[in-house]
Amino acid sequence: MSTIAQLFRQLTHGVYVVGVAHGSECNAFTAAWVMQASFDPLLLALSINPRNASYPLLVVSGAFTVNVLRRDQMTLVAHFAQPRCENKLAGFDWSQKRTGAPVLAECLAYFECVVASRCAAGDHELVLGRVVDGGLLKVGAPPLDYRDTGDLDGSGRLFPEAF
Repeated sequence: MSTIAQLFRQLTHGVYVVGVAHGSECNAFTAAWVMQASFDPLLLALSINPRNASYPLLVVSGAFTVNVLRRDQMTLVAHFAQPRCENKLAGFDWSQKRTGAPVLAECLAYFECVVASRCAAGDHELVLGRVVDGGLLKVGAPPLDYRDTGDLDGSGRLFPEAF
């Protein structure tokens, strides 16, 4: 018999580093709950825990980046999944483009978004971001899937034992 955590890991989605910035303060965190939500306008949906240290920066700036990771970038997942530290971006090559939110130079692709709306969703908040820019940086590289990370984020303990 499978567990609820095993069941939910069958949903296919990637792992991303979401960048936020306001003024001179920048931060980034890993996220797996990101998806396209509309063609017209181009919208991405991001699910974020409001207790995340980057959440206030996202709200006050009204913008974020979604950095798509390659399959061989598990070390980035582990690094950006850590609780807030002095400067998570130190030691990484990154830049600020249209919105000012960090874009990692080594990511597979990136999307820059401005917040279109926010909605409470249980212990998280859904943020709809209108895509205003983006780019494919590593053509042909395979993206990292969330299920490939195992229980790196410790989410197995968050699922209920039964429905």
